[in-house]
Amino acid sequence: MSNLDRNATIAQIVTEHAFAARVFQKHGLDYCCHGDVRLPEACRPKGLDPEAVFAEVEAALADGPGTPEPDARALTTAGLVARIVDRHHGYLRRALPAIAPIAEKVARVHGPHDPRLREVHAVFGALSDALLPHLDEEEEVLFPALMSRRPDPALLSRELDKMLTEHLAVGDMLARLRKLTDDFTLPEWGCNTYRVLLTELDSLEADILEHVHLENHVLVPRFAPAN
Repeated sequence: MSNLDRNATIAQIVTEHAFAARVFQKHGLDYCCHGDVRLPEACRPKGLDPEAVFAEVEAALADGPGTPEPDARALTTAGLVARIVDRHHGYLRRALPAIAPIAEKVARVHGPHDPRLREVHAVFGALSDALLPHLDEEEEVLFPALMSRRPDPALLSRELDKMLTEHLAVGDMLARLRKLTDDFTLPEWGCNTYRVLLTELDSLEADILEHVHLENHVLVPRFAPAN
């Protein structure tokens, strides 16, 4: 039997059970920036059956590998920051420049057939333009402040608010890419380059969602003001 807490928010479910992330991603459920809701509430605007989604999550948990990676909540702040930078920032710095020419080619070749592909190219460009300086600011300003022996409360508050605001914008762009590509579905006339683009965008979305989730729901709560 699964120990899935059905009263938890979708963000809490992913924090407890990382394999739930892919299920939520598949259904376009934002467990990062809009993750502070329970699954039935998240499903309602999309017309999804919560029980069916719960069943998928439970199946994913049952099929998960026997040796899960260490719980991010157990990491020190320095360890958590290192995981974010090494795994997610490193991935984005490799993936974004690699995907850009693929998106441009697909828009140029297939844009006359489906004008949405030109918008995919534009939205991807905007996403890349937003993310790269965001990574730099986190590494140069926010993360050192979080790990400081005597962090400046005003600086932390400003930088954390800025990070969360930028995450919302990134989430909106990811949702737009998913909608424009019909959930990353290749049309019957799509070529291999088009297929590669959709695969890369799907992987990009998965990584960014995990990345933002770690920051919003594991890192930020450590620095929330005491009530």
